[in-house]
Amino acid sequence: MPAPIRLRELIRTIRTARTQAEEREMIQKECAAIRSSFREEDNTYRCRNVAKLLYMHMLGYPAHFGQLECLKLIASQKFTDKRIGYLGAMLLLDERQDVHLLMTNCIKNDLNHSTQFVQGLALCTLGCMGSSEMCRDLAGEVEKLLKTSNSYLRKKAALCAVHVIRKVPELMEMFLPATKNLLNEKNHGVLHTSVVLLTEMCERSPDMPAHFRKLVPQLVRILKNLIMSGYSPEHDVSGISDPFLQVRILRLLRILGRNDDDSSEAMNDILAQVATNTETSKNVGNAILYETVLTIMDIKSESGLRVLAINILGRFLLNNDKNIRYVALTSLLKTVRTDHNTVQRHRSTIVDCLKDLDVSIKRRAMELSFALVNGNNIRGMMKELLYFLDSCEPEFKADCASGIFLAAEKYAPSKRWHIDTIMRVLTTAGSYVRDDAVPNLIQLITNSVEMHAYTVQRLYKAILGDYSQQPLVQVAAWCIGEYGDLLVSGQCEEEGPIQVTEDEVLDILESVLISNMSTSVTRGYALTAIMKLSTRFTCTVNRIKKVVSIYGSSIDVELQQRAVEYNALFKKYDHMRSALLERMPVMEKVTTNGPTEIVQTNGETEPAPLETKPPPSGPQPTSQANDLLDLLGGNDITPVIPTAPTSKPSSAGGELLDLLGDINLTGAPAAAPAPASVPQISQPPFLLDGLSSQPLFNDIAAGIPSITAYSKNGLKIEFTFERSNTNPSVTVITIQASNSTELDMTDFVFQAAVPKTFQLQLLSPSSSIVPAFNTGTITQVIKVLNPQKQQLRMRIKLTYNHKGSAMQDLAEVNNFPPQSWQ
Repeated sequence: MPAPIRLRELIRTIRTARTQAEEREMIQKECAAIRSSFREEDNTYRCRNVAKLLYMHMLGYPAHFGQLECLKLIASQKFTDKRIGYLGAMLLLDERQDVHLLMTNCIKNDLNHSTQFVQGLALCTLGCMGSSEMCRDLAGEVEKLLKTSNSYLRKKAALCAVHVIRKVPELMEMFLPATKNLLNEKNHGVLHTSVVLLTEMCERSPDMPAHFRKLVPQLVRILKNLIMSGYSPEHDVSGISDPFLQVRILRLLRILGRNDDDSSEAMNDILAQVATNTETSKNVGNAILYETVLTIMDIKSESGLRVLAINILGRFLLNNDKNIRYVALTSLLKTVRTDHNTVQRHRSTIVDCLKDLDVSIKRRAMELSFALVNGNNIRGMMKELLYFLDSCEPEFKADCASGIFLAAEKYAPSKRWHIDTIMRVLTTAGSYVRDDAVPNLIQLITNSVEMHAYTVQRLYKAILGDYSQQPLVQVAAWCIGEYGDLLVSGQCEEEGPIQVTEDEVLDILESVLISNMSTSVTRGYALTAIMKLSTRFTCTVNRIKKVVSIYGSSIDVELQQRAVEYNALFKKYDHMRSALLERMPVMEKVTTNGPTEIVQTNGETEPAPLETKPPPSGPQPTSQANDLLDLLGGNDITPVIPTAPTSKPSSAGGELLDLLGDINLTGAPAAAPAPASVPQISQPPFLLDGLSSQPLFNDIAAGIPSITAYSKNGLKIEFTFERSNTNPSVTVITIQASNSTELDMTDFVFQAAVPKTFQLQLLSPSSSIVPAFNTGTITQVIKVLNPQKQQLRMRIKLTYNHKGSAMQDLAEVNNFPPQSWQ
């Protein structure tokens, strides 16, 4: 049989192929020749054939039929054969294939070989693709080589030990004695791999940092020698001595100094030297400075050192390299919580980054700008952010608008400024704002009694001839309906009043109704506004009746229903119309979970103002309750009665009260309800309907201890209890769900079931997102009727999304305190 072509000739031949089909034909032809050679057990050219096969594998062609030939080369006594055999094993084999176990004995023999290069090949292969079984069998040999005096073998053995620890963490203690002398080595390769091994051990075991903290002075000494040493051609990179080793040492110091005062004190001086002596003109120096900054911010460093670190990040923002600017912004986001005033010094540079062409830098700069907003700089920062909102790409507008809303709500210097700012956002990016922006602005306007005339005049001007920004039109329609009389009377004192007639106001609202840009929701706002004006205007009531009657036959079901109900008010209930359509009272602002929450971005955390989310408006789906009952099993479970989202009449009078309004958890008298502008809708009877709207709960709740009903995977559910004054059989349980992990839990749903002798109602939760780092809680109220005073038992089901996975769990709660049910 003729000798096969050499690898170099094969490469040259393949490169001459003009088409992919021609290349594929050459590969198939050569693979056929290699297979024939393998079948004939040709030992002479096996090494050459496997080398060609590896090249084909690199091109993406199948080469699995050469796996056993690699094992034969490994068993050969020739170094050239072993080299190709081990390379093939690393490329063609992995721990998912049982074939790799066949070479365990060969690797063991080669680890004890007399030639260091053969030992090095075996260490490289084991460190690259060794399975947990192989690591357990060969860990002893690796540990012996870790103690050898040969620096070539020690560095390879250290890296192999890293792989062994990753695969079999319980073998970590085997390598502890060998790590004692590793840092005494002069060879930089051994030092580098030793630091990698120590870092891996500290990250894998929480006990290791305390064991290795005694090495901090030695690490500091090595790092100082690297900084102070002169030019060394062997280790010099762009004028810096071995930057790779410096970075690794800084990372290890960061782990060892975390939460330890003594270690942090020992490394303060060297970190200051690195930060001041490192050259920043080259990217190598910037990499070392970045690691230094991370170490300073992570350990218990001095305040002056932290200021130095943040100033380094500030210099990074001026760098021409986009990657360095992005890294600086990300790092400042992490530090702004602890060093807010220091980061403020770089505010102008951060704001300039909003004008960067790179979208990633823009987003980081926007997030950091919102984190820097406070009561002192709110006007200037909002001016910059509104300019950014006006010119940024569409994908930024929603987040930017939400951030402006939240910052304005928290730090607004005056109500007029607050209203002007939100109206500017709605005018600029109204189509991108969140759904809760409209009700939040309406609530703000309602509560700013002295600004009603000014606001309705501004909104009237804003929508003249432009209905493209639907949220703005909705707010304007609501305000015109509420305060149309102030608009017509021209009572605005803040700016020059405008002369508007009743017909002109109705013309605007009718234009909104017939505009092609108006959504169904916007038309509903406009029709309701026109109806409200029937009690505020005097000369146009007949026109309003005509408009309302026209939409009684609208093809939009929602609009038709509104029009029919309003027509009934004009005809059958005209004596109630003025009372039902009177002006809305001041609304109470409900906030949850504190002023701030943690926003998660790319695995890092930064503070952002809390986004107050309204509770879900609809009832809990019946199918979810039924699914819960199916999973819980048994026939002694009573179903969950869902909460009705609409209001129901109170037994005390004709007011409309929400279900949640029936129960005042603070024990204070219930607030007077708002007059309704729609007819009352009857509700099915509920077990607690007979309770009056008087204060229901007494101070006995203070004596009922709370319990932890569930605690697993970072999610904690706590129950607190209250008892009714008017009906002792009613227990109200308030659940609080908190999340101690680093990522938010989304789409959170809590369900519960009780035995048939009880009745249970779940009210709507405060949110569907459980914030990370215990920065907020979800609250939900459960009402339980226990007429027979039996011991309370409950089964719960939890569903949520976390780290991209859907989670679900069931639990049983039997440890209710006796005071909650006796």
